[in-house]
Amino acid sequence: MLSLARCSRSLRPSLTRAFAPALTASVHTLPELPYEYNALEPYISEEIMTLHHKKHHQTYVTGLNAAEEAYGKSTSVQEKIGLQAAIKFNGGGHINHSLFWKNLAPAAHDGGKLSAGALKSAIERDFGSVEDFKKSFNAKTAAIQGSGWGWLGYNATMKKLEIVTTANQDPLITHTPIIGVDIWEHVRAVIFSLPGSILLVLSFYLSRSSDRSNPPLPFCRHFTSRHADLFFSLARSAND
Repeated sequence: MLSLARCSRSLRPSLTRAFAPALTASVHTLPELPYEYNALEPYISEEIMTLHHKKHHQTYVTGLNAAEEAYGKSTSVQEKIGLQAAIKFNGGGHINHSLFWKNLAPAAHDGGKLSAGALKSAIERDFGSVEDFKKSFNAKTAAIQGSGWGWLGYNATMKKLEIVTTANQDPLITHTPIIGVDIWEHVRAVIFSLPGSILLVLSFYLSRSSDRSNPPLPFCRHFTSRHADLFFSLARSAND
C-alpha cells in the first residue's frame, strides 16, 4: 500500500513528531494553526488564511481519509493500484501544508527572521550566502511548470542542504524537508529581503476559483526559521 506513512518514510520519527500532522493514525485530522487566522495581517488576510487552511488543507485530509478507507476495503489489486494516486496526492497535500504552516509566524513571534544558528550557517556554507540562497531558490521555483512546491531539503547522503522542487502535491521524500513553499495554482512565490535582514515570502493568491485570468491579490508570508532550525537539527542528528 502506498500509504501516507510510506510517502513520508524519509522523515525520521523525531522530525515527524516535531510538526505532528497525523501521519500514521488511521484517521487523519486537520492540524491547528500555531497562530490565529488574522495573525499574519496585513500581509495575509484572515479570509485568505481561513480559506487556505480550513478549505484547501481540509480537502486533502478528507480525501486522504476517504482514499485510505477505500483502499482498506478493496479486495481487488486493480482497485488498490487505482487508489494510490489519490493517497499520494491528498497525503502529500496534508504533509506539505502541515510543514508549511510551521514555516510561518507573526512578526511578534519571530516572523520575518532568519536567526543566527546552525541552519543559517549551513545555508551560508552550502550556497555561499543567504542572498545567494534566495536567488537560487527563486530561480528553481520560478522554473516549476504548472503547480508544485519549492523546498530547502537536507541530503543525508551528502550531508548538505539542497534546493529541490516537487510537482503537484508530491511530498519531498528524497531529502528531509526543512522549508517548504507552496507554488501551487493559486500561489506564486519569491523570497526577498527587506532592511534589517527580514525574510518574507511574497505570494500572489488568485481568486477563490483559481481563475488565473483574474487579477491576483498580493500578500506577504512571514517566514520563520524557528521550526526550520529544529527540523534541520533533528535531520542532522538522525543521520549523523
